[in-house]
Amino acid sequence: MPKFILKSDRLLLRPPEVRDVGDIVQGLEWDVVSNLARAPWPYEPQHAHEFLQRQEEGRAHCTDFAFAVTEKGADSLIGMCGVHRREQGFELGYWLAKPHWGRGYATEAAAEVLGFAFRNLRAGVVEAGWFHDNPASGRVLSKLGFVFAGAEKRESAARGTRVLCNLVSMRRADFGRRNAA
Repeated sequence: MPKFILKSDRLLLRPPEVRDVGDIVQGLEWDVVSNLARAPWPYEPQHAHEFLQRQEEGRAHCTDFAFAVTEKGADSLIGMCGVHRREQGFELGYWLAKPHWGRGYATEAAAEVLGFAFRNLRAGVVEAGWFHDNPASGRVLSKLGFVFAGAEKRESAARGTRVLCNLVSMRRADFGRRNAA
């Protein structure tokens, strides 16, 4: 499987590499980030290495496509964004290191990965979710055009318990209409 590179106005999204381990661990060291993502806490280098191995295997099987989010002109990872194959399509996930919040990077990165899922992977539907206490993630998904699909409790590895998660989805046809202009 080719290693895709995605570009937006301000960001470059590339496959994560071993050289990113330090940035991944540092990006997830903020306790608030760990509580918003489904990553374990504390997040150790071994977790990053295991994640990279799973991503390499998933990319080879066309089931996982994670992208290191970097600012154009800089190579340091500031977050991750990707899609994972599920029974009914793909699930979108993302996180940004806290110093990069509030700049629109999550929306910009997720828009590129969403387009990749529909155009390159021919996804019929892309789903996403956010924990109820992370409304900023809900706003990102709303801006992208996702619609509410329900709520359920999902495991939060960092919290060690199940947490209410709002679920949203977008169909290929809806993506096509939004992006036809």
